[in-house]
Amino acid sequence: MFAVIKTGGKQYRVAEDQLLRIERIKGEPGEIVQLGDVLVLGGDTPQLGVPTISGASVAAEVVQQSRGDKVIAFKKRRRKNSRRRRGHRQEFTLIRITEILTDGAKPSKTAKPRPERKPKAQAAEAAEGGAAETKPKAKKPKAKDKTGPAAKTKAKPKGKKK
Repeated sequence: MFAVIKTGGKQYRVAEDQLLRIERIKGEPGEIVQLGDVLVLGGDTPQLGVPTISGASVAAEVVQQSRGDKVIAFKKRRRKNSRRRRGHRQEFTLIRITEILTDGAKPSKTAKPRPERKPKAQAAEAAEGGAAETKPKAKKPKAKDKTGPAAKTKAKPKGKKK
């Protein structure tokens, strides 16, 4: 089943478990938001909205709030010594579609819990199976001390050869 939704002045075709980058909407990462402007519901029996389908919505989990790459707007008027440079970074929200709802239903799924991160030492042991012993790292040889009589001799100045 798919749906066509409208948000941020744009239209998107979405399906469950799809990651989508849309214009910024309110919501913290991990929160479930509901997008209500559903234009089309597709599947076995497609429904077209006039302009939207009443009672239909799409539930999505906010994954990340971020900003896009910088876009430079450079304006120049030739022969007038006039230049303007202005940068802009568009804000966006990365969402994951959790479910497509019809008939005024409320979202039933909650946000998926984040997997806990293991410290690097434990993660390495788990990858190796934990039974294998780790070898100690080889020590680097120490640099020789140059405080002896050879270090006190002066370097010969470079000059022209005769």
